[in-house]
Amino acid sequence: MSKFDLKDRVTIVTGGAGGIGTEICLEYARAGAKVVVASRNQENIEKVAAEVAELEVESLAVVTDITKPDDVDRLIATTVEKFGRLDVLVNNAGGGSAMKKAEDTPYEEWVRLIDFNLTGTFLCCIAAGKQMIEQNGGKIINISSTAGTKGNPGMLHYSAAKAGVISLTNNLAFMWAKHNINVNCVAPGLIATPAMIGWKVIPPATLEDGTEVPRLERPPGPEHVAEMCRFLASPAADLITGEVIPVRAWFKLDRFWE
Repeated sequence: MSKFDLKDRVTIVTGGAGGIGTEICLEYARAGAKVVVASRNQENIEKVAAEVAELEVESLAVVTDITKPDDVDRLIATTVEKFGRLDVLVNNAGGGSAMKKAEDTPYEEWVRLIDFNLTGTFLCCIAAGKQMIEQNGGKIINISSTAGTKGNPGMLHYSAAKAGVISLTNNLAFMWAKHNINVNCVAPGLIATPAMIGWKVIPPATLEDGTEVPRLERPPGPEHVAEMCRFLASPAADLITGEVIPVRAWFKLDRFWE
């Protein structure tokens, strides 16, 4: 068996019905994992769970608002009741807002984005960590952003939250190493999700004269984030913990302020 296989591993992906989340679910399924799809919309997660099941692995859809402790506890309990354990948690749920000046950032919006991107990740880590401590092992993969490493002046709150996810990752990796729990962070840059393409945020793959833009100068796709998550969940990454790994090719906006 390849060290990149996830055969029969029990995995949870929050935000599992989004562009990146769906790709992670499908990549894990292709690797042989059992996949629990978690998000707030029942219809959307059931669609993804059905796609996962078509790959001949077990799947489960659990409606979850990661900002609600009871929801998060129920997600972990339902997973363990169904499959007997939890091997991998991917904290992918999160989101941003419209760009605005720092001085125009409403308090309510600050609280909402901190809750969704940081507090929700904390709640999921702690609930999953308790189960993994009992098992004496597991892997947690937190999805941050290059906004958390270099900043994002247009989304002050989102950037601060994603930086907090990186700090949370580092602390948990240290504290839970004795329990054989790997805690790592993936920091995507601008990713060519269907939503970003629809909003025309993603630059074209060809210039006006028809010249193709070199692949490493274009934003990665959701599948590239999913492949990194597969690696970190696999036995090939058993000795990797407390790391922050960007997925951004050489797209200038993900490395420099301007």
